[in-house]
Amino acid sequence: MIEPVFRRVLLKISGEALSGPIGFGLDARTIAYIAGEIVDVQSLGVATAVVVGGGNFIRGDVFSTEGEIDRTVADQMGMMGTIINALALQAAIEKLGVPTRVQSAIGVSQVAEPFIRRRAVRHLEKGRVVVFAAGTGNPYFTTDTAAVLRALEVEAECLLKATKVDGIYDKDPKKFPDAVRYDKLQYSEAIAKQLAIMDQTAFTMCREHKLPVIVLDLNQKGAMLRAVGGETGVGTLLGGD
Repeated sequence: MIEPVFRRVLLKISGEALSGPIGFGLDARTIAYIAGEIVDVQSLGVATAVVVGGGNFIRGDVFSTEGEIDRTVADQMGMMGTIINALALQAAIEKLGVPTRVQSAIGVSQVAEPFIRRRAVRHLEKGRVVVFAAGTGNPYFTTDTAAVLRALEVEAECLLKATKVDGIYDKDPKKFPDAVRYDKLQYSEAIAKQLAIMDQTAFTMCREHKLPVIVLDLNQKGAMLRAVGGETGVGTLLGGD
């Protein structure tokens, strides 16, 4: 039996991760797999929250530069995409028997609760998974920033950033076979090495509030579970100075 080292965590999942091998939209098998990984963590008694992106439908920053759509409108479209993703994830988690609530930073009261910090904390205390959608509710802010913000608001002890690689490397491991993976990194080291871990706003908030981040491979089955259990070598632990 794994003994968790964290009582409350927040998982950041990109929208692209939900599209699985099809590369766009939603892949049912991938969503079911991710739901299972989340439920495994929650079953340890760890209060689990999730922030999901919307890049499987649209990335506002990219879409606004390639077309005639204003950046604010493009970002709002992206927020709508995160709501679709959050509802899909909620359905998959609840199919596994775990009550789940979606809270949105923009008003969509017929399908999701509004984000209310006290209500979100209460859901977590009652053993429900909470999925946060629509980012911060504002354009120009990434879902990385939203993830850090929500983690701080619900007093999560760690942010799990799920990616397609098993940690932080000194360069892109998909392009460079000699890329070196870090087991641990301090914030100051990441800055000095100019490592692109998350956007600057999110990174600065983590550093200022001493929020540890574990970057791990979402496709590595059980990685989230082992990370919450404090197993060394699972992803890269970012934190401290």
